[in-house]
Amino acid sequence: MDFLRDSPNFFSGPYIDRRSEAREEAAWLEDALADPQTRYLVSCGTAQLMQRGGEQPDGSAPRIAFLPGEHPIVQSATRAHDASRLVLLGWFRNARCVLVDLGAAGAAERAPGAVPLPAGTSFEELRPLSNLLPPDEAALLAYARALSIWRLRHRFCGICGAPTHPERAGHLMRCSNPECAHEFFPRIDPAIIVLVTDGERALLGRQPSWPAGRYSTIAGFVEPGESLEDAVAREVREETGVEVTRVDYHSSQPWPFPSSLMLGFHALAEARAPIRIGGELDDARWFTREEIAAGTPLLPPPHAISFRLIAAWFDPKSKVPLAALR
Repeated sequence: MDFLRDSPNFFSGPYIDRRSEAREEAAWLEDALADPQTRYLVSCGTAQLMQRGGEQPDGSAPRIAFLPGEHPIVQSATRAHDASRLVLLGWFRNARCVLVDLGAAGAAERAPGAVPLPAGTSFEELRPLSNLLPPDEAALLAYARALSIWRLRHRFCGICGAPTHPERAGHLMRCSNPECAHEFFPRIDPAIIVLVTDGERALLGRQPSWPAGRYSTIAGFVEPGESLEDAVAREVREETGVEVTRVDYHSSQPWPFPSSLMLGFHALAEARAPIRIGGELDDARWFTREEIAAGTPLLPPPHAISFRLIAAWFDPKSKVPLAALR
C-alpha cells in the first residue's frame, strides 16, 4: 500500500456520516432537539467553542466543547424552533451533530443578556490548534468553519440585495424576495498545490511572511476557464519561471482558511531548469534529498498536504521516512 496516497490528508477522511437526505426532512430540527444524544458545536464568526488544554481536569490537549441540547446557549439559539442559526452537520462518532452559528465574531459576547460560556471554554480559531486536536475533531471544525464563512458571506442576495434565509437544514441560502428567490449553495475555492521535481531535486519557494528558512511547494488558485493541469503549469511559470513537462494528480485536502480545496500534484521539469522569481515569492530554489534530510530547508508542518507531496517524492529513495526525520 502507498501510505501517503491511500491514507486521507488532514481535515479529510471518513470522520462524519453526512446523511444529506436528512437535510430534506421538514422536521429535522425537532428531531435533533428531541434526541438526547445530539451534540451541538458552537461557532462565533470563524472561532469555535473549545475546551482548552491545561484547563481540563486531566491536563489533556484541546477538545471541542460540545454542548447538550438543554444548555442555555443551545436553548437560546433554538427558541421557537427557529432554525436560522442551526446547521445539521451529520452524524459524528455515531451521534447527530448540529452547528449553532452565533454569527459575526464577538456577537455572542456583545448580545444583551448573553449566556455565560461553560467553565474552561473559550472561542478559539482552528488554525493554531489544528495539530493539537484529534484528526476527526479537526476535520469536523474545518467543515463547520467553512459553512460559517459561507453563511456569513451570503446573508444577502448577490442578485437583488434582499436578505436570504436558510433551507435544507442550513445547507442552502435562499433569497427572500419572491420575484428573485435565487438559491445559494456552499462554495469552495479550488487551488492547486504542486511539488515540481527534475527527478533528483525538488523546487520549493518561500513567501516573505513565512518563518525564516521555511520553504514549501508552489500553490495558487485556479482561474475561470482553466483546467487543473493548466493552472499547475501557469502557477509554476508565474512564480518560478520553470516550465513543467508532465503533471500527475496526487491527492486533495480541504483547507478552510478561508474556504479552499487544495488539489495536490507532482510535476516534472527539465533537469537544472533555471529559476526566475516572480509573483508572490521571496525566493525559490532547487533542493536535493540530502539537503532536505539534513534539515535544509524548514518544511511545512506534517498535517499540510505540501509536506505529504514532498514526502511522497522523498521517501522512496530514503531509508528513513521524511516524517521520522522531521
